[in-house]
Amino acid sequence: MKFGKEFAAQMVPEWQEAYMDYDYLKTLLKDIQSFKQRTRPAPAPSGLKRTLTLYRAFSGLTSFQRHGQPITCPSSPDVEDQPILVNSVNRDGSQRYKTTFLMESDSGGEYELVYFRRLDDEFNKVDKFYKSKVEEVTQEAEMLSKQMDALIAFRIKVEHPQGWLPWQDMSGDMTRLASDVAASTASLAASLPASARASRRVDHMEIIAEGPSVHDESDEDKQDKESKGMKENVVQVQKPVVSKHKGRKPPPPLEILDRVKMNNTLATPRSTIKVFLNVPKQTELKFDRENLKKVEGKLKQAFVEFYQKLRLLKSYSFLNTLAFSKIMKKYDKITSRNAQQSYMKMVDNSYLGSSEEVTKLMERVEAAFIKHFANSNRSKGMNILRPKTRKQRHTTTFSTGFLAGCTFALIIALILIIRARNIMGKDGRIQYMETMFPLYSLFGFIVLHIVMYAANVYLWRRYRVNYAFIFGLKQGTELGYREVLLVSFGLAVAALASVLSNLDMEMDPETKDFKTFTEIIPLILVAVVFIVLFLPFNILYRSSRFFFLTCLFRSICAPLYKVTLPNFLLSDQLTSQVQAIRSLEFYVCYYGWGDFRHRQNSCKTNDVFNTFSFIVAAVPYWIRLLQCLRRLFEEKDPLQGYNGLKYFITIVAVCLRTAYSLNKGLVWEVLALVFSVAAAIVSTYWDIVYDWGLLQRHSKNKWLRDKLLVPRKSVYFGAMVLNVLLRFAWLQTVFNFRLFDLHRQTMITIVASLEIIRRGIWNFFRLENEHLNNVGKFRAFKSVPLPFNYDEDEDKDE
Repeated sequence: MKFGKEFAAQMVPEWQEAYMDYDYLKTLLKDIQSFKQRTRPAPAPSGLKRTLTLYRAFSGLTSFQRHGQPITCPSSPDVEDQPILVNSVNRDGSQRYKTTFLMESDSGGEYELVYFRRLDDEFNKVDKFYKSKVEEVTQEAEMLSKQMDALIAFRIKVEHPQGWLPWQDMSGDMTRLASDVAASTASLAASLPASARASRRVDHMEIIAEGPSVHDESDEDKQDKESKGMKENVVQVQKPVVSKHKGRKPPPPLEILDRVKMNNTLATPRSTIKVFLNVPKQTELKFDRENLKKVEGKLKQAFVEFYQKLRLLKSYSFLNTLAFSKIMKKYDKITSRNAQQSYMKMVDNSYLGSSEEVTKLMERVEAAFIKHFANSNRSKGMNILRPKTRKQRHTTTFSTGFLAGCTFALIIALILIIRARNIMGKDGRIQYMETMFPLYSLFGFIVLHIVMYAANVYLWRRYRVNYAFIFGLKQGTELGYREVLLVSFGLAVAALASVLSNLDMEMDPETKDFKTFTEIIPLILVAVVFIVLFLPFNILYRSSRFFFLTCLFRSICAPLYKVTLPNFLLSDQLTSQVQAIRSLEFYVCYYGWGDFRHRQNSCKTNDVFNTFSFIVAAVPYWIRLLQCLRRLFEEKDPLQGYNGLKYFITIVAVCLRTAYSLNKGLVWEVLALVFSVAAAIVSTYWDIVYDWGLLQRHSKNKWLRDKLLVPRKSVYFGAMVLNVLLRFAWLQTVFNFRLFDLHRQTMITIVASLEIIRRGIWNFFRLENEHLNNVGKFRAFKSVPLPFNYDEDEDKDE
């Protein structure tokens, strides 16, 4: 793989604008190369050409002076022989690097001058971004250090509620553990840049000693004893910091808890109701095991996220340094100059190449995490800090292909059986379409939606949309498109096999009955799907199943839970699955109150069933309305209010269309048509302008947006047109279009399938727009709520 492709593949997607523009610099080098090829003198005629291999002058095996000229060492050439001179310039209070090209008078020198100007711009951009990110992680490290101080004190208070007086008389194990904690925290503080340590506004706190460990002495503890001299050197680094506050008396360890309060960041229905009723928050510390477990869980998650940020920062520095080395090597090769050494010496001496803050922070975070969150088990701690990516297994690919083949074979078999037995011409056809077809269409809707999601995952990965970060998935648990297709084809095979098993259109003339077992196969299949979905064992993608159930539960409980992007995206999916939800309603009516043994039911004439048809159709839009109101209340964003109004109009339109389909009549038809047109126009405009970020008149891409991930603009225009057409597919339910004399249930299924396809297209462009928003803000990490809040932090906020 060429370096350019490898460089692009290893970029942090949200930081791609901050990386060196390697491709553009390559185009500048190609311009230099093409100019040199154009101006290169023509070769001598072939008749005068001779082979110089045997006639070259031999310069000897050792270096010597020739014609009185001094020998120039390649490692330290004269300045006059250098093509470039790199200087550091202070401009607007920031350090920048400027390269002076000394060979501008040469032929094609203007091309090389443009190259070095752009090269300097790229390096200064990278160096500035790296510096800013290091400052951010330094501040976060200080915050995590304070959180760890409070956690250790909290542990002491929980384990010794009567006080911690006898700790000075503890055995040598206690002293050793305390010194380990001291070394860990002191080294973490010492690894911070000097500017960050000088900017601390809070008093330096003594290292808090923990109680004796109940675990056996680990190998790391033995190594700690052996490296006593190293620890003494580490602790000495802290002494100048303590000397700054020599006149102040540091607070005793447990007094830290007097200045700390709990952060109630978990948004639960109970906390939401309390906020709505203006009940004051309980921020006082409660020293019990349950709270200690919550605090440790939050800090553990914060450390993992912080370590991931450090890893990506280290990768950012390495990749950009390597990219500058590669591009300068190409420059030397094209121009036959020796500029790489001088330029890379500047890169190595710059903040990007010489800063070690990130490496030191990584080492101290590893040590602190292993000691306090992994019981000194290094392998366990590093597995948590560095989760392994999901490996693509050949069995998954084989199983997906096998089930896909089975799916298509069953579809062909189903078509052949219908044609061979002339099933569509028998008397039981109408009865089958009114009873069994709605039951099995549920699986068709689900399979189609999963297939569209698999296509989305494939395209997101191809165009480097960080969907795992947007959804908030735990690293290493996100499913690829093969795994998603495996689930969809597995469900499709089960559904098609059950369809073939009870494709009976006529009753038994003797019993006037269908086979009971074959009639309840759809119900058995639904039960199996629910059992697998709620299966607690670590099989069949448990983390993904539980993530889906959690988002579904929080969506149903809207607005009691805080609205996050996965929650309202899932609610948007439900708005496209109204017909599937109605099929579930029909399951309840058909098997609960219908005579399924004779394929008879009175659901369509039941007032309760019809009433629930209204409710079921409006529930997904009602959930989205409540989520918009919750965000309007929290974020004070009027745009959420307008979005909620859109869903309210849609609820009215859906209810009127349902009423028209049940009651008919001119009045219902007119009302359904007016509100449906209004809802479709507003929803279409919102999809294209706000959800996709398109139709921007003054963008670089006319009527699209400035940044596009798909290179072909026609894809965006085609998606907009298709979205408009599919948005108005509901017109069939109002005007009752008759296509090829299809049954009414067939038309309903086709319209519902078109809506699912539209939602799949919407998903790709919605996440593309969200990803580009994250890229614009360099937002590559989720914010993790911390458990403690210091008093001085509150003063700073005020």
